[in-house]
Amino acid sequence: MATKKQIILPLVVIVIGIAGFAGMAALKKPPEEKEELDTTPLVSVQAVEIRPMDFSVSSYGVVAAKYETELVSQVNGEIVYLSEKFVRGGFVKKGDILAKIDPSDYDAALIDAQANMASARATLVQEKAFGKVAEAEWKRIKDGVPTELSLRKPQLAQEIAKLNSSEAGLKRAKRNVERTVIKAPYDSLIEARNIGLGSYVSMGTNLGKVLSTGNAEIRLPIADKEIQFLTNKGNNADVILKGNFAGQPQEWKAKIVRSEGVIDSRSRMTYLVAEVADPYGLKSNNNELRYGTYVTASIGGVHAGEVTKVARHLVINGQVAVLDDDSKLKYVDVNVVRQIGSQVIITDGLDSGMNLITSALDYPIEGMQLALPKDKSLENDDSEAQPTQIAMEEKE
Repeated sequence: MATKKQIILPLVVIVIGIAGFAGMAALKKPPEEKEELDTTPLVSVQAVEIRPMDFSVSSYGVVAAKYETELVSQVNGEIVYLSEKFVRGGFVKKGDILAKIDPSDYDAALIDAQANMASARATLVQEKAFGKVAEAEWKRIKDGVPTELSLRKPQLAQEIAKLNSSEAGLKRAKRNVERTVIKAPYDSLIEARNIGLGSYVSMGTNLGKVLSTGNAEIRLPIADKEIQFLTNKGNNADVILKGNFAGQPQEWKAKIVRSEGVIDSRSRMTYLVAEVADPYGLKSNNNELRYGTYVTASIGGVHAGEVTKVARHLVINGQVAVLDDDSKLKYVDVNVVRQIGSQVIITDGLDSGMNLITSALDYPIEGMQLALPKDKSLENDDSEAQPTQIAMEEKE
């Protein structure tokens, strides 16, 4: 039989276990109620600004001289003189002597032509005298009728023709003498010189090349759809050119002087020609604009009126998303008149001060409730402030 001790000990253990379980259960805190999560989507917005705008059309091009001239010899001979300015990169004025060809043979030909001219004049004077004598003799003859030959009219016409021929020969000889002196046709920059002192040149030899410095031209390609934004198709429009010189950004003013009038068969572009006066600043204080410089151009266009700029990706199917006064999603129809890079120009549909939604929404539905980050921040600030306020009241 079990002893008294064996019966009481298990009972004690059971009682202690039950008491310990009850104590631990009493210490355990009841589950806290979870706060409701605010699932209202957050969006970022941008205030719409309506401003007046003048359209401009962007383009690019390479600066070139308005006139380029190949200097070609018109006579034969040896180069006996070269100007110090007649070097690549030299600047010369209109009429400056660049080179001279040996004129000895042409001076001799000029003297010969002058002699022929004098001889022809003397012969003509003599023939006119013979004609007057013949006419006087025929007046004394009453019964005869004089012929043109008897009056020496054919001989007179022949001498007049010889005089005219000698005059032409004299002009030719003078012109050949003048052609032995090579002059600059206009204020120019020497691009190339192909001769040296003592070189022999013949008619048609290329002596060098000059570029005019009075005006520079830039061919600017324009897409057909961009022409609608230019006044008078771009004629006489003001142009701002931008490029680099000596490692520094520079700007130059230009003006559209003409359109080339055809569409390029390869690029399908229309070319406008802009002109810059005094590109090398020789007569003014303009920034130097060297030939061959690559420049970008902004061509002034028509007045667009009151418009706003919006990022291109925000316009979908002609609509943009806005946040209305009740913080709800609303779609607005807009009129896009032009796209410029990553932005579009809108003329109708948006009013100044409207909140344009700039962030993406996962499942947008018109009329859905939205919130701004600053509104959530205010709610958090209020919830944090309440316990502090209650604690202060209890302390008081």
